[in-house]
Amino acid sequence: MQVFISGFRSLAHCNDPILYTTAQTKFFLNTSSKEQLSQSWFISEKFASFLDNCSDVFYLRKLHACIFAHGLGDSIFLGSKLLSCYAKFDHLADSRWVFDRIVINNLSLWNSVLVGYFRTGHFDEVLRRYSNLRQWNIGLNSSAITFSLKSCIELGSSEFGRGVHVDAFKFGLNGDRFVGSSLIGLYCRHGDIEDASRVFDEITEKDVVAYTSMITGYAQCSDHRGFEPFWLARCMQKQQLDPNRVTLVSLLKAAALLEALEEGRSIHAYAIRRSIGCSDEVFETSLMDMYIKCGAPRTAACIFGKMEFKTVGSWNAMIAGHLQMKQPLVGFNLFCEMVEENLLPDLITLANGILCCANLKYLRQGKSIHGYIIRTGVHLDLVAITALVDLYSKCNNLIQARELFDSMEKRDSVLYNVMMAGYLQNKLACEAIRTFIEMVGTGIKPNISSILSVLSASSDLKEIKRGRCIHGYMLRHGFDWSTEIVNQIISMYAKCGLMVYARQVFNRIKYKDLISWTSMMMGYIIHRHADEAIILFRLMQREKLEHDSVTVISLLQAFSQLSSVSLATEVHCHLYRVHMDREIPVINSLITTYAKCGSLDMARDVFEHMSERCLTSWNTMIAAYAMHGNCVEVLKLFDRMKEEKVEPDEVSFTSILTACSHSGLVEVGLQVFRSMTEEYNMVPCEVHYSCMVDLLSRAGRLEEASEMVKCLPSRKSTSALGALLAACRVHRNTEMGEVIGRQLLELEPENSSSYSLVSNLYAESGQWDEVVRIRTIVEDKGLKKIRGHSLIEIAR
Repeated sequence: MQVFISGFRSLAHCNDPILYTTAQTKFFLNTSSKEQLSQSWFISEKFASFLDNCSDVFYLRKLHACIFAHGLGDSIFLGSKLLSCYAKFDHLADSRWVFDRIVINNLSLWNSVLVGYFRTGHFDEVLRRYSNLRQWNIGLNSSAITFSLKSCIELGSSEFGRGVHVDAFKFGLNGDRFVGSSLIGLYCRHGDIEDASRVFDEITEKDVVAYTSMITGYAQCSDHRGFEPFWLARCMQKQQLDPNRVTLVSLLKAAALLEALEEGRSIHAYAIRRSIGCSDEVFETSLMDMYIKCGAPRTAACIFGKMEFKTVGSWNAMIAGHLQMKQPLVGFNLFCEMVEENLLPDLITLANGILCCANLKYLRQGKSIHGYIIRTGVHLDLVAITALVDLYSKCNNLIQARELFDSMEKRDSVLYNVMMAGYLQNKLACEAIRTFIEMVGTGIKPNISSILSVLSASSDLKEIKRGRCIHGYMLRHGFDWSTEIVNQIISMYAKCGLMVYARQVFNRIKYKDLISWTSMMMGYIIHRHADEAIILFRLMQREKLEHDSVTVISLLQAFSQLSSVSLATEVHCHLYRVHMDREIPVINSLITTYAKCGSLDMARDVFEHMSERCLTSWNTMIAAYAMHGNCVEVLKLFDRMKEEKVEPDEVSFTSILTACSHSGLVEVGLQVFRSMTEEYNMVPCEVHYSCMVDLLSRAGRLEEASEMVKCLPSRKSTSALGALLAACRVHRNTEMGEVIGRQLLELEPENSSSYSLVSNLYAESGQWDEVVRIRTIVEDKGLKKIRGHSLIEIAR
């Protein structure tokens, strides 16, 4: 016996499996059978200790070999340990081999196996073994069902989870609080809050975990907008159950989602009274997030400032919060402040910093962050790549954006949406549609943003065939419930001139919002059906739907088309009654409407009585005077702009130069044109050159006009060439007219108006052979001149 005790002590201090095996063998030869039995138990415990501290797979294999050497290969105790260790090192084949050796009809062993696989992150293996457990009719308990459900949550396997729910019901475990909590998590993960609520009602003995699971579920469901989480928290307290830290974090998330500041403050006060979450990073971060989303950033900043140790997570919460509040500059300043604190940013921080730069169009700063990522060897995930694609797209660097997009093997709908948005922002609608087709082709399901982007691209291109295909895709895949998408379809049909289809879609909308009505009105106005737009507005009033400034502007545009001063005056009075008389865009539209209806005095009166004016207000009044040929008032208003330090833009100069052209004020026009570059450092565009060519041509200064045309790129000179050609005809300069005519026909070979101008020039000079030749070309090409028509006659 003395020998056994001394040998036992020597083995106890042996920490290497090989040395331990050698020492144990020598000891085993010198002991009796009774002592050998005691030692066998001790050996198993020692090997279990080695397995618990195993650091790599090579060491694990040595241990496994030693276990076999001692004849313990079929030990259930050591086998379950080996199984978990192999799973931990991702050696599933070895893990399964061990499992097959030790498998028995012991439910406790199966539970430990399922727990082991779950803890090592092999959720597929948990479900595989659960299926084996059901096939072999070994039985089920709450532990097996709970960890199988948790694995379904991790894998997003809703169907398998529902099957496990059926098993729980069969075995009478649906009322178990652990099973119920896991089921609530499963259903809430997939947005099925109704089923989660039914599961919660079935739990017989609800504890804090069950209540917290349901509250968390409500907080997670972004489509949910009720106050059920707070009602549930009150019910929980009535049952003498006190919320814990996890419960309060979920309630804060719900308050942030609902922007319920008062409820959020109540939760904060409760936490202070109960000393919950003091110096807890997750709780304080949730508090900051709640206050930011509820419009109280100062309170969030106060909590952030009082934190003893500001972690990377807390900085991330503040930066992300300001991003969500559309305050990218504040977010970027916080990012810079964090870097100055010498805190090492993680991938979330870097992605948020890039998004701030994208929204601010800070390309240089964004590139600096990208450079830091490359230098430090940070592995870019999908979120960071998406942020970089957004940055380069918004900063007009689509080549770099596309390279990053193509570098990702696995893409999601968000990345595709950002790439499509980038193409749309850069006026490349065709590329946006190709990206959408690629997305669908790779099997990624489009979401609402994807559909909106591709509809917008089809609207820009006016490709009705493709637009109708997308409409069909939307109906087949159940997107017709989204009012936002249906409104975009109305807009697409309206832009493509199919007002009948647009009205059919509009009539089928169950719940029309203000955008639905306004989109339909704008469609009618674009196609000059002002009367239909007004009827639609009357119908909207019957529905007792409150209108906004966009609706009023649309209505004023309809009155402009009808030249109805009395209706415009009615709207003007209405603006005072509903206190919209200070909304600058509406007043600007009212000025334009009065001017187009011939009531220049009313337009001037509205302008002069504006409490504040923006540049657009000045441009609107200048355009109104120019429309009526009152160049003197245009120039006076331009001088007033200078006195009041209002900087003119391209639109201002277009109206002024047009007025000078129509009034024949050549020198004044030339002076204004020169002032663009000399006084305002502004580069004249195609429209300004066209105005100057028209001005000089009308005055008979054809040579100067010709020199002005040469300043324009050839592809942008068609309008100016047309004005110069018309002037050549008026002033009978056939020689220059022929040169200009040839240039115009080369640039626009399919434009019937260009051929008409050239033909009229030859007719004026008596060159009838040339007239016949031009008309023959037009007939051979099958070109047709668009006939003029009277809007008054159409109205009749």
